[in-house]
Amino acid sequence: MRRIRRLPPLLAAAAALAVALAAGCDTAVDPADGLPAETTPADGAPQTPGRASSPLDNPDGTAPGLAPLTAAADREAALGVIGRLATGSRGSGSGYDRDEFGYAWMDTATGVPLASNGCDTRNDLLRRDGQDVRLQGDDCTVESMELADPYAGRDIDFERGPSSSVEVQIDHVVPLSYAWQMGAATWAEDKRRQLANDPLNLLAVDGDTNSSKGDSGPESWLPPEEGIRCAYGVRFAQVALKYELPVTAGDKETLRRQCGT
Repeated sequence: MRRIRRLPPLLAAAAALAVALAAGCDTAVDPADGLPAETTPADGAPQTPGRASSPLDNPDGTAPGLAPLTAAADREAALGVIGRLATGSRGSGSGYDRDEFGYAWMDTATGVPLASNGCDTRNDLLRRDGQDVRLQGDDCTVESMELADPYAGRDIDFERGPSSSVEVQIDHVVPLSYAWQMGAATWAEDKRRQLANDPLNLLAVDGDTNSSKGDSGPESWLPPEEGIRCAYGVRFAQVALKYELPVTAGDKETLRRQCGT
């Protein structure tokens, strides 16, 4: 797989101009589409796409990946987030259909980051979480990339096409069926579409690992990589809190234990 060598800002700008003037088919990620090439979080440390970010520093989900929470102060803060969760009973799921949350990876969900940028949600998330990303000629579709998968704790070389031996999927951290059973069945359609396409609720991960999750809550499924489980719990809680979605008492306790001492 061909790799993109990251350049200093001035050289990168010159290179981008040269690419714009050339008639090439491969396209490097364009920072002008809402996925910045470099951002600076509150602590002042530069962060580039594909590098895992702490969920505590990424409340809107626009920064890449999911980084472990290991510092005592971070884990204490994580417990504070999880502690705010409301609890409720999980319903039967009667009437659930994926289309109740809009068609898959729609770009037209309102009120969420990266929407209406001309690229579908799946490719937005691949570009957010991947490194050495190469795009097809449409400037949206990810042709190849490297992914630091937080769930399995391994690096994945992804290349689009039937010859690829590894599938990368976009996980709904709070599964849509789970949300339906916990109250989303009564939501307005716009709110369900937001949940399905909100970067806060989406992570690029290994396909097999994601398939093992299904619509499970944390009590039934946690990422196999134990070091990421506290961060996963925070992200799960952040989504539930944003959408005023209760979790089961067992799920809340399971999340609390991931960040406890």
